[in-house]
Amino acid sequence: MLSKIWRGYRDSSFVLKMSIGFIAGIVSGLVFGQKMSLFQPLGTLLINLLSLVAIPVVFLTVVLAVNQMNMKQLGRIGWKLILYYTVTTAAAVGIGVGLALLFQPGQYLTLPDTKVETPAAPNFSDVLLQMVPSNIFEAFSGGNVMGIIFIAVIIGLAISAMKFSADKEMQKHGQLLDKVIIALKEMFSKLLTGVLQYAPIGVFAISATAFGSQGWDTFKSLLTFTGVFYLGIILLWVFVYTGFLRLSGNSVMDFFKSTKEAYTTAFFTSSSIASLPIAIKSARKAGVSERTANFALPLGAVFNSDGGALRMGVSIVFAANITNLNLSVSSFFLIVIVGTLLSIGTSGVPAAGLVTLAAVLTMFDLPLEIVALIAGVDAIIGMGGSASNVVGDIVGAVVVDSSEKKRATT
Repeated sequence: MLSKIWRGYRDSSFVLKMSIGFIAGIVSGLVFGQKMSLFQPLGTLLINLLSLVAIPVVFLTVVLAVNQMNMKQLGRIGWKLILYYTVTTAAAVGIGVGLALLFQPGQYLTLPDTKVETPAAPNFSDVLLQMVPSNIFEAFSGGNVMGIIFIAVIIGLAISAMKFSADKEMQKHGQLLDKVIIALKEMFSKLLTGVLQYAPIGVFAISATAFGSQGWDTFKSLLTFTGVFYLGIILLWVFVYTGFLRLSGNSVMDFFKSTKEAYTTAFFTSSSIASLPIAIKSARKAGVSERTANFALPLGAVFNSDGGALRMGVSIVFAANITNLNLSVSSFFLIVIVGTLLSIGTSGVPAAGLVTLAAVLTMFDLPLEIVALIAGVDAIIGMGGSASNVVGDIVGAVVVDSSEKKRATT
């Protein structure tokens, strides 16, 4: 009997299981309230398991990607991706600002008394030092994704140099290391398959805890802000991402069908990094070459944050409305430019959304208590933002891969 139930659960649709867990969590949280905090460890366990698999997968996939490309290809793909990230991030900020000006969220809200301490925005030297860690083991244990990617790139280049060395013995060593990396990647893929069987339980715990602690009162007080944000997400997907897919000659329906596991996992877990292994598999299912997927998706997880950029565009108008500040046209252009640069530059640092929002609020002399007000719906906003980050990363991989394939045929 138990084995039959298990087989039915195991073989049912992943998206269906995640949706049931999410909805059951919402209902339980609204019915039982704070009591659902009892299940919080189960949600934390899911994030920990996904992160446990994600970190080595990031490292191994980047090593393999770099290992298979020469320096010219690496630079060409990298610049195409950065250009794509800049365009989509600027579009996300612009959409957020435009919708917020149209619907004017925050007109009838007041500031909370809560004082907020925000981390300082990292300067260039901080980002550079984080990207080049002094200790390889500290980078992995601390979850320093930028540092891990840097280590993976230089190791991939070293293995590539060994494989194509004139020394026969060195070639053998390079080929052996290549096989070891491939075998390790396959092993972690098997581990990921097991983790995903537990995912619906963790999603139930995450949604139950979030809605149980916040409830409908908090949600209703910020309903306009949340609604504007999600309308922005819809516009970003329908016009920006769909536009890029069509321009690159890819089927929009096939893309979203192939990648549904990636963006649903990111939505339910609110974590772009933790869902990275699933995003890579989804990109491959969408027709992206293994080489491009292995390089583009980890890079996007660090440098691309369309969801965070959209959130910031809405937040700055939200903050201006609460404080009755009239922003000029030039101020909105400045918001788009600064928001784009900050979202790309701080995507891989802890509390990235908090850092970028605090930096822009400070620029316009707006109170940082706004951050505490927005924190009331942070969990709900984070879900849509993470899903958009992942979709944006995969669209970027598809666009660049299509470009590379066309270049190879001409």
